Amino acid sequence: MVSIANDYYSIGEFAKKTGLSTYTLRYYERENLIVPHRDQKQRRFYTEQDVGWVHFLMHLKGTGMSMNEIQQYITWRAQGDATIEQRKELLQNVRERSLAQIRETQNHLEILSHKIDWYDGKLDHSIQDSESFAEYLKQFKTEN
Repeated sequence: MVSIANDYYSIGEFAKKTGLSTYTLRYYERENLIVPHRDQKQRRFYTEQDVGWVHFLMHLKGTGMSMNEIQQYITWRAQGDATIEQRKELLQNVRERSLAQIRETQNHLEILSHKIDWYDGKLDHSIQDSESFAEYLKQFKTEN
């Protein structure tokens, strides 16, 4: 499909540029996450700026930001620079929550790695048959 103009994209082209389906993009429109431009015939089109915006939305979603938080962010964004403090605070809160989730996931992975090592030790007999995983973990001072 040919672009409407060099920097304008139909919904199909926009879907390819963003990696999202047209169904998802229409859902985002219904949720007011994105607002398409319209040509003289009322056909949707999107710009490079819209591509950047959708990529940023994907980063927000990737942090675990809720739909309500994203919608609040968009509302404040539409209100302009007067809401920068609110947007910044929201993003800081999301960042802290996301970092806490990362730390929790790292802890889970650490336990998983210890379990694999414990199995290796059982298989190569470097760990006594009588040593339980809980006993093995004590040397690392980790929580089960």
